[in-house]
Amino acid sequence: QVQLVESGGGLVQPGGSLRLSCAASGSIFSINVMAWYRQAPGKEREAVAVITSGGDTNYADSVKGRFTISRENAKNMVYLQMNSLKPEDTGVYYCNGHLLEAVGTGPRYRELWGQGTLVTVSS
Repeated sequence: QVQLVESGGGLVQPGGSLRLSCAASGSIFSINVMAWYRQAPGKEREAVAVITSGGDTNYADSVKGRFTISRENAKNMVYLQMNSLKPEDTGVYYCNGHLLEAVGTGPRYRELWGQGTLVTVSS
């Protein structure tokens, strides 16, 4: 069974940094787009950053210049380096992946979500 598992969340002071990791595991044929979303208390989930299999990236305006998304295709990993963190960056961060699962009848498209990791930016 394919799954995404995030790690790296925690409590950090304003201006600090955190690095989130997301590991994809299971019978994976290939991974296309991977992304990070976040959900702040009382708000809807929003896209933060996205990266294609070729390494093209896109960011929400609110994090441009502060966050960097990257991936290691050979390890099925995606990362989110977060610098100059602000209290408004607080929320649960979710990894999202669009991939092909290797099944007996051929590759099957899946969109997966991780369980989320909490990031709290506070003094």
